[in-house]
Amino acid sequence: MTEAAVQAAGDIWVVVGRLRRKLRALEAAEEGMAQGGDGERQPSPPQSSVLRRLDRNGPASASDLAAAEGVRPQSMAKTVIALEEAGLVSRSPDPDDGRRQVVSLTERGRERRRGERLARQAWLARALQEHGTEEEVRAVITAMALLDKVAQA
Repeated sequence: MTEAAVQAAGDIWVVVGRLRRKLRALEAAEEGMAQGGDGERQPSPPQSSVLRRLDRNGPASASDLAAAEGVRPQSMAKTVIALEEAGLVSRSPDPDDGRRQVVSLTERGRERRRGERLARQAWLARALQEHGTEEEVRAVITAMALLDKVAQA
């Protein structure tokens, strides 16, 4: 292993951690607002976490969501009801077990998640443009291609 590879690995670890914390802080600030710019109530942090999980992993039962989020089933039931009332998720019978309900993102929920991703991406694009030269931004693109290769190896 070269010294450069070891330094790059350490630098990536630190920077990715900082970026994740910054993006979480931005998301928390947005969630802290009582209402969005369109007058729509913003999901609470637990609700946002469930939306992220459903977006990433697909439909799940409330009990599976509770286990994954580390909360009691009763707490998850309240979260799911609030998301359902907001039109962000829907519940349907589990095709494998009619006693269970499967929670899924609605189209409105998917649009909400898409908008959140685009907002974070826009923030990062502005920050890159403000703090880097065109050459540095192109170097980031090259570095991301390498990291993608590493992630797929």
